[in-house]
Amino acid sequence: MSKNRGNTNKNSGKEELIVLLKDIKLQFTNKIKVYAFVGPSGTGKSYRAQMVASERNINYIIDDGLLIKENQVIAGESAKKAPTKVGTVKHALFYEEEEKDIIIKALKKYKPESILILGTSDGMVQKIAANLGLPEISETIYITEVATEQEMQTARRIRVTEGKHVIPVPTFEIKKDFSGYLLDPLQIFKSKGKGQKPYISEKSIIRPTFSYMGKFTISDVVFRQILEYLACQTPAIFKVLKTRVENYGEGVKLYMEVTIVYGFNVINGLRDFKQKSKREIEKLTAMNVVELEVVAKNIYVSENID
Repeated sequence: MSKNRGNTNKNSGKEELIVLLKDIKLQFTNKIKVYAFVGPSGTGKSYRAQMVASERNINYIIDDGLLIKENQVIAGESAKKAPTKVGTVKHALFYEEEEKDIIIKALKKYKPESILILGTSDGMVQKIAANLGLPEISETIYITEVATEQEMQTARRIRVTEGKHVIPVPTFEIKKDFSGYLLDPLQIFKSKGKGQKPYISEKSIIRPTFSYMGKFTISDVVFRQILEYLACQTPAIFKVLKTRVENYGEGVKLYMEVTIVYGFNVINGLRDFKQKSKREIEKLTAMNVVELEVVAKNIYVSENID
């Protein structure tokens, strides 16, 4: 009898703790004023998100799984990385507890006064707010209020024909997470009128893996060929002896052994080669170079040297 009574007391204590934690969460989130920016997929919401937020003095945006503060990603992972269209929707709605908790912890840490949620429908933004324990949406802005029909048609055409999506943060913010994706910066400048501070922003254009164009992969041979070609163009390097490529999720690690030409400064020659190689590989393949190690194994001495 006493054992059952003890278990009952423990369960009761746990339930009270859960209720208390929910009350604390509600007290925190009820201070946040929630806005929504709604429009069909591919009509330019992410392109205009920062402008809409700026006009209402909102510093925080939730878009496709990311929590963004001004121009910086502070929590979450982009739904654009999901392998399927269904996966992107589930990720954007924060169905998974782990994804949800990451955003909630960030909201508690930064304590935003207001936040803008992007979604394709009223139901979607309401679901996102509910899943994150945020208050009800106080104001909804629709894409038709900030974009013309022609602008939306242009955005849809680009989405359908080129598979391009916009993420409302600078390219350097997401470059590491999108290694291997086609990624381009996009700068926006818009005047608000004489005497008004202009709206300036940088966004990123990507082609997600779920695009109908499919995912692309790069063979290790490609990296070796690029390195060997660049080595041939480098006076300080006589020959490439060995290359090794290790492909990680965030990018590639490259290792090279080379023969150096006698008479050149080894340190400066290899440093310049590494800088040029990293720049060219990232430009040509869209892959991040996490590490590039070049080791001088031999020295070549020309027969013409006296």
